[in-house]
Amino acid sequence: MRKTSREMDSQWALEVMRKAPYITVSFTRADGTAYGVPLSLASKDDNVWYFHCAPEGDKLDAIAVNPEVCLSAVTKCQPTVGPKDGTFTLQYRSAIAFGKAEIVTDNYEKVLALRLISQRFLPKHMDAFEEAVERSLHRTAVVRIVLLDPPTGKRKQYDKNGNEMKYGRME
Repeated sequence: MRKTSREMDSQWALEVMRKAPYITVSFTRADGTAYGVPLSLASKDDNVWYFHCAPEGDKLDAIAVNPEVCLSAVTKCQPTVGPKDGTFTLQYRSAIAFGKAEIVTDNYEKVLALRLISQRFLPKHMDAFEEAVERSLHRTAVVRIVLLDPPTGKRKQYDKNGNEMKYGRME
């Protein structure tokens, strides 16, 4: 990380990942080109993340040839004018993690992953979960991403006095 004064610890980065409305997952296709797509991920624990998709397509093709992926999440993104110097800048909280992706083949784990995703994004509609899974499990792929290392976090944020909060300082 170039600006270490903005670095945050891995627990902070995990919180960014948990709160982000989506996480961009970047893959490498068979021809070596990059492919990044924002996805709705949910975690089983700090180390295992899941997403669902169609049972065929670019994501699964890329995983088959190169399972290493990069996850990137951003929250609290707000364009602003620097309070002290008037520069145009961006306040943000971000996290990045690297992992290995694998297609889940066990139906029990697939249902567990879909439950985690549904609980994260549609918690008020869990009464319809069982019926939805029964209807679509056969045509849904689930991918597990196991993080290779703890994620890293970074932020640019100003306190109420207009000072940039550096070196992990919290308010």
